Amino acid sequence: MNYILTLVNILLLVVGQTVWKIGIEKMPLNSIGNILSAIFSPLILLGIALYGLATVIWIYLLSKFPLSVLYPLQSLAYVLGMVVALLIFHEHISATRWIGVAFIMFGVYLISK
Repeated sequence: MNYILTLVNILLLVVGQTVWKIGIEKMPLNSIGNILSAIFSPLILLGIALYGLATVIWIYLLSKFPLSVLYPLQSLAYVLGMVVALLIFHEHISATRWIGVAFIMFGVYLISK
């Protein structure tokens, strides 16, 4: 169950970042007024709410796992972020970055054993 909550935490973080990216993409941030408008836009507020929920789950997980296990598992967010960048934002991801993702995945495998 705690590993499922860890995955939920990671998904909330990645979805939060994704809605922030979508929400901020077409907003000019060249003045204080624009920045304040951006902060209070629905997608940015949704991302903040998702991060808040992720934080509550994280605090619970900290009581169940050693930090030396939990924190490296969190690196799966980088992997999912790359997948989101590819599939949703159609970003080019170089082979070097994919190799880095493979190293992260291998590290997560080692830590979770």
